[in-house]
Amino acid sequence: MPTPSSHASEGLVKKTLAEKLLAEIMNGTLSPGERIIEGRWAQHFGVAQGTIREAINLLERDGFVAKEGGRSARVVNLTEKDVVQLYQMRGAVEGLAANLAAQVQPDFSNLQSIVDGMRRAAKAKSAPNMLDWDLKFHLELCSLSRNKHLVDYAQRMLMPFFAFVRLRMIAGGRGTSVWDKDLESHQRIVDLLREGDGEMAEQYVKKAMVRFSKTAYDNWVAHGKKS
Repeated sequence: MPTPSSHASEGLVKKTLAEKLLAEIMNGTLSPGERIIEGRWAQHFGVAQGTIREAINLLERDGFVAKEGGRSARVVNLTEKDVVQLYQMRGAVEGLAANLAAQVQPDFSNLQSIVDGMRRAAKAKSAPNMLDWDLKFHLELCSLSRNKHLVDYAQRMLMPFFAFVRLRMIAGGRGTSVWDKDLESHQRIVDLLREGDGEMAEQYVKKAMVRFSKTAYDNWVAHGKKS
């Protein structure tokens, strides 16, 4: 009979394998829409195929891979329509987060530090670092709402979305210039939060998401359609 410690060990193995597979996705070894062949990766990592399947299930739960009708899992691949709809959702969710954060008035210093990090990444022309800072900004914005359910939902939406953007960025060799017009919008969000006008902050975030959506289309989605 399995012991609690053996269950914990099995869970750790699955989690570790899921992290290794995610690393393969994030570094571009596995491309958007590519099928994840369980047998190949089981052999690669030296584990049973069933263990790989369970690790893939963890990635599916978090939105990094998708399964349809019992078929093999594939790396997340977003269509033009998906991206538009996700930005609509982000406008609603992050706009609400901004409204709540402006009312609560928590410490915004970390959010400001993240914007400063974005500027350093832009100056260094480091697109991967810029993307990391960008994700941190939006997760932190949601965290400042002090609404646990909003934060949980935002994480499930943002993590796979930014993974997709990273894959497109790798495929296209895009630089940091694509963020130039959007960078100061992030600073404006911080400034509005500090002013404490929740409704104004919410409306600004919603409008900003429309601009961010255009940036995504011009640089990630359109590029993906051409490749």
